[in-house]
Amino acid sequence: MFTGLITDIGEVRAAEGGKFQIACGYGLGEEHIGSSIACNGCCLTVTNIQAGPGSFVSLFWVDVSNETLARTTLGAWAPGAKVNLERSLTPSGELGGHMVTGHVDAVASIVSRDADGDSVRFEIQVDDALAKFIAAKGSVALNGVSLTVNEVAGARFTVNLIPHTLTHTTWGELGRGDNINLEVDLLARYVARIMETRNQKDAPRERG
Repeated sequence: MFTGLITDIGEVRAAEGGKFQIACGYGLGEEHIGSSIACNGCCLTVTNIQAGPGSFVSLFWVDVSNETLARTTLGAWAPGAKVNLERSLTPSGELGGHMVTGHVDAVASIVSRDADGDSVRFEIQVDDALAKFIAAKGSVALNGVSLTVNEVAGARFTVNLIPHTLTHTTWGELGRGDNINLEVDLLARYVARIMETRNQKDAPRERG
């Protein structure tokens, strides 16, 4: 589990099929092999670690399945790409965002980026099937960042990012037309499923 609070910006150093090398500022050792790191919101397993190149502390490898490549933006990763990173939540860790699983639901797209005082307002387009999980003042994880939804209109919604988030994540470089990984709120998913099941039970049955 994760919180959606980014703790480092990594860099893809190599990409070959479903294997990626990512340089980071984390001090990782052999004991961290097999651990989980959220990369742009995708929960990935560390398969190898070595000392980092240049100013980076560590270099780690991850294997990405074809399913993940098809459902996320990871298939477009290339050397030099910047990546939002978050290590998995520990029992004593602070839950400052919201509960994030690292299981991306779909790729969303940025419709617009506009200044809004000191912050920046982004309008996001999602698939119609996922729109029911997005609620005003609810939570959503976008490229691994926990954000509060401002307004919802059909399959579009807006979020505001403060200067700190823009400078400490990859969002400062994103704009109109960019694709992002979307994970809907875990609570919203289960509430929707419960309501769907309840409606099916309450639906009148035809008599033969």
